[in-house]
Amino acid sequence: MIRGIHHVAVGVADIDAAIDFYVGALGCELLSRSSLEGTRPAVDQVIGIDGVQADVAMLRFGDAHIELWTYRSPAIVDRVSPPNGLGYPHIGLSVSDIDAEHARLSAAGVVFVGPPVDVGSARAVYGTDPFGNLIELYEATPR
Repeated sequence: MIRGIHHVAVGVADIDAAIDFYVGALGCELLSRSSLEGTRPAVDQVIGIDGVQADVAMLRFGDAHIELWTYRSPAIVDRVSPPNGLGYPHIGLSVSDIDAEHARLSAAGVVFVGPPVDVGSARAVYGTDPFGNLIELYEATPR
């Protein structure tokens, strides 16, 4: 039986900068950090790639987790999913004051597509983390 989502993995070019952003700016809690070297065949089997070398950090974010990955081997593929791409194009963050979070995160370096927009049952806006990964701020509005 599937119980729910445990984590979302995010590929980043610099694990230290990513931890600084996700912990410092977004407020995640750093649970663990490790370096994976090519001597971990179980990791290679799980991922389906031989010779994985990567830095990994697990963060708690409310009731969910974000897992940051910086690959050293095989080489990072410099390709971020666009909003209309296949896969997992963005992480949606529930916020209680979208205008305050938009201002705070803009000051922290998040580049947003514009100001928050009223979409009827919510206000929302997309922005990017320092590595180009899409983050949506989402504030449900009372009906």
